[in-house]
Amino acid sequence: MKRLKHLKQMKHLVHSERVKENEAGGTRQMSMGFIAERTDKVLIIRFDRPQTRNPLSVHVLEGLAIALDDHRSLVDLKAIIFTGTADSFASGADLREIAAVTPETAREFSLRGQRLMNRIAKLDQHTIAAVNGYCFGGGLDLALACDRRIASPNAVFSHPGSGLGIITGWGGTQRLARLIGQANALEMFLTAGRFTAETALRIGLVEGVFEDACQAALEIASSA
Repeated sequence: MKRLKHLKQMKHLVHSERVKENEAGGTRQMSMGFIAERTDKVLIIRFDRPQTRNPLSVHVLEGLAIALDDHRSLVDLKAIIFTGTADSFASGADLREIAAVTPETAREFSLRGQRLMNRIAKLDQHTIAAVNGYCFGGGLDLALACDRRIASPNAVFSHPGSGLGIITGWGGTQRLARLIGQANALEMFLTAGRFTAETALRIGLVEGVFEDACQAALEIASSA
């Protein structure tokens, strides 16, 4: 019941912000850790808590799920771009929330992220991750769920879970190995090492490196 009540409150917030969008004539902003900007037939979802490297908290995950389930706003879209702000794309799950996970809540914590990543992977729209900086853990899982990935020169990719005694439960263990091969995926998972944009391009994690990754993604989306 508490979860249902929380989701209804989130839906009300999204509806209120959509009214603001219509009155302002273009951009929809959500105060739930990300901003959604509509540009013609492209939706840009920009993670917007750079002071904490854009964590994918439970609040953010639920807000994204609601936004992506809003078929009325997605019906005429060609593409959805995910990007970040300042020097961060997304840093993954909120470590404070991970620390609070118990044996009883661990399964639902993982499933919440899995459901969102699977939802992104199955979207009818073309999805592009424009990685503008730090892309860690669940943030990398989200990028992997997209159809395409590009990066800015300062992008950094990592799955730091092994250094914390955890491993992602959001689908990254499967998608990463399929994309860059088992050896490269194991190196990333087992060493918690950081891969630069240049390395990511070399191993096939991203398809291009651009000074302005979001602008490049918009150009890709317009030609899709």
